Amino acid sequence: MSLLETERLLLRRLTPDDAAFMLELVTDPSWIEFIGDRGLKSVDDARAYIVDRYVADYERHGFGLYLVALKETDEPLGICGLIKREALDDVDVGFAFLPRHVGRGYATEAARASLEHGWRDLGLRRIVAITTPSNRRSIRVLEKVGLRFETFFRMPGDEDELALYALTPPEE
Repeated sequence: MSLLETERLLLRRLTPDDAAFMLELVTDPSWIEFIGDRGLKSVDDARAYIVDRYVADYERHGFGLYLVALKETDEPLGICGLIKREALDDVDVGFAFLPRHVGRGYATEAARASLEHGWRDLGLRRIVAITTPSNRRSIRVLEKVGLRFETFFRMPGDEDELALYALTPPEE
């Protein structure tokens, strides 16, 4: 069952049945470069990761990262949604797509839907995003959907510097 729908996309909660897709996504070199190696080696690892990470977020916060599928075919393209990280005061929007689906505007479309969901359904007053400063593709998407660079920072216990982008809801 989809939670969010756009012109071309459906966004729905991830389930353990999405493990093969998740394994492909998190073992992709671009995921590992920009997000980090999650150490998943099998479909069983990916199934446990979905339950421990994504399903737990849905239960804890009522939202999280969702599977993004093409409306026409239901083909999984990537993930996108809102995340509540302990290290950040604000909810952040995040996304990752398989390389074969990059450059078609899917991330922008899904991120816009996620932001609208945050404003309309969750009553958020500010949404942020974090990315590595070298991730030009992600930065372009963030800027297209209205987020603006705010500062550089480091997550607790992490050596890598990240760029923080932020957005407040449009005025009614």
